[in-house]
Amino acid sequence: MSDDHKQKMQERQAKQRAKVAELQDPEKGLVLIHTGAGKGKSSSAFGVIVRALGWKQKVGVVQFIKGKWKTGERQFFDRLGEVTWHTMGEGFTWDTQDKERDIAAAQAAFAKGREMMESGDYDLIVMDEINIAMRYDYLSVEDVIAGLDARDKRTAVILTGRDAKPELCDYADLVTEMTEVKHPFKAGIKAQRGVDY
Repeated sequence: MSDDHKQKMQERQAKQRAKVAELQDPEKGLVLIHTGAGKGKSSSAFGVIVRALGWKQKVGVVQFIKGKWKTGERQFFDRLGEVTWHTMGEGFTWDTQDKERDIAAAQAAFAKGREMMESGDYDLIVMDEINIAMRYDYLSVEDVIAGLDARDKRTAVILTGRDAKPELCDYADLVTEMTEVKHPFKAGIKAQRGVDY
C-alpha cells in the first residue's frame, strides 16, 4: 500500500470516528420498517433477531399473515427456544374472503403485539406482515402508531410487509424499501424450501 493511499484511508477513518462520536444514543428502542415489492423484508427482520439473540436480548414475533404455513425460520426459532412467537390463527382467509374474521384476527394479533411491547419484557418485537393488515384496513395506522407510542422505552419494533403507510414511514426511525430486480417466479421457478420459506 502506498503512503499516499494509507494517509487518505487514515484521514477517512478519522472523519468517520469524529462523526460517530457526535451521534447520540436515543435511549429508547427504535422503530424499523421493512417494506417494498422485493423479497427479503421478513428475512431481514429475522436476521436482526439473530443479532439481538447474540447479545442475549429478549425477542418476540407476532405474525399477521403466515397462519399455518410451515417456514424454516419458525422451525429454527422453535428449536432454539429463545423467541416468543405468536402466529395469527389460520392466517387471513383469502379463500373465504371473510373480512370481519380477518379484521378480528388482525386486531387480536395486534393486541398481543401491543401487550408484548408495553410489558417491558422485550428488547425487540417483530410484527411480521403487519403492513399488509394496514393495507387492507384491518388495522388503522392511528392505532398502530398509538401502540408504538405506548411501548416500553427499551423495546425496538420492526414492522414488515409491502405498502407501509406513509404516516408510519414518517413515524419510524428507519425505513428500508426492498426493490425487486429479478425474481425466479417470473421464470417459472416455484418457491424453494430454505431460500423462500
